[in-house]
Amino acid sequence: MNETPRANRLHIAIVGKRNAGKSSIINALTHQEVSIVSSCPGTTTDPVYKAMELHDLGPVVFIDTAGIDDIGDLGVERVKRTERVLDAADMALIVFTPGDKDITLEKEWIKRFQQKKVSVIGVVNKIDLGESIGLKESIGEIEKPFKGIDIPFIYVSAKTGEGIDCLRDMIKKHSPSSWEEPRIVSDLIPPGSLVILVVPIDIEAPKGRLILPQVQTLRDILDHNSTGIVTKENTLADTLKSLAVKPALVITDSQVFAEVDRVVPHDILLTSFSILMARYKGDLKELIRGIEAVKQLKRGNRVLIAEACTHHPVEDDIGREKIPRWLQEYVGGPLDFTWVSGKDFPYNPGEYDLVIHCGGCMINRREMLSRIQKCSEVGVPIINYGIIIATMKGIIERAMQVFGIQV
Repeated sequence: MNETPRANRLHIAIVGKRNAGKSSIINALTHQEVSIVSSCPGTTTDPVYKAMELHDLGPVVFIDTAGIDDIGDLGVERVKRTERVLDAADMALIVFTPGDKDITLEKEWIKRFQQKKVSVIGVVNKIDLGESIGLKESIGEIEKPFKGIDIPFIYVSAKTGEGIDCLRDMIKKHSPSSWEEPRIVSDLIPPGSLVILVVPIDIEAPKGRLILPQVQTLRDILDHNSTGIVTKENTLADTLKSLAVKPALVITDSQVFAEVDRVVPHDILLTSFSILMARYKGDLKELIRGIEAVKQLKRGNRVLIAEACTHHPVEDDIGREKIPRWLQEYVGGPLDFTWVSGKDFPYNPGEYDLVIHCGGCMINRREMLSRIQKCSEVGVPIINYGIIIATMKGIIERAMQVFGIQV
């Protein structure tokens, strides 16, 4: 991997009314025509995620959104999709147009972002229009409702470039310092450790590559002066025999948890990529609480299986077939399953008895935490793939030892 994964970048949402110049601001900030620009309101429909490099800040994702004043049946749906950025944004730019006297919607969105503890910048665009729209008076009217609220404002022209460099500096100044995820595994092992990564090569892995959590874990190990050895489950025993020193940790794909548990001596710590991702992307302790709910499941209970990616289901797919099969065997009867993927996580998951989530490698940490919070607010337990598989296979206690957690 030569590029920072999108899920590991600072997510900056661009929000405002139709034709406020949101897409033009992205183009001006990045010096590229990455967003379609048109004088026709409503050009941007669904939120569009654009991974870019921003000078002096590094890798970011701009989220270009539909107008918050969109109208009609389709417009209402577009606004609903825009609302999803509340869960993913680490930072927000609220775009205003000089001369717009009614900024009720913008105020509502600022409040919503603030409630999510998202850093917000107010951007007054189109200052190139000048006195023809009474710019001086308009700016005064725009700022007036926000007096006493700690929201920085800046005035720009995406068309001429005026103020864009200052906006770039302001983004850097006000970007949250805590948006990056914690370490994946390197803080759990001493420097100089040897770690074995058990990586089944199946048809879900991209051709010629490992899957993202495996690559990220290996890179974290190497970045912190430890050694990673990659092997498959059918060569793991020989790999262990060939070592002159005992590995500090074995990390396995959850799908072969039981097989690896039988091979790895119990004086060696063992966990899975998915469980590491539960901590890296979300709230490990909250996801562990889902274990008790798994034990209490009954026939006919409703279970939501959520995947952050949108890969095409394959034969014996982990989320579509393996986990449902194992879970019904564990419960001793049929369950009522629903599946969602990508951004289609329900606004209110309260109709389910349990939510099972993937590792979340394709979404950022803020969005994963928002999904966990949604479940918590309605009293629905949530667990992730690795934790539930370890529970069903009877090895959850061993899988948690590396974190110093007893279950």
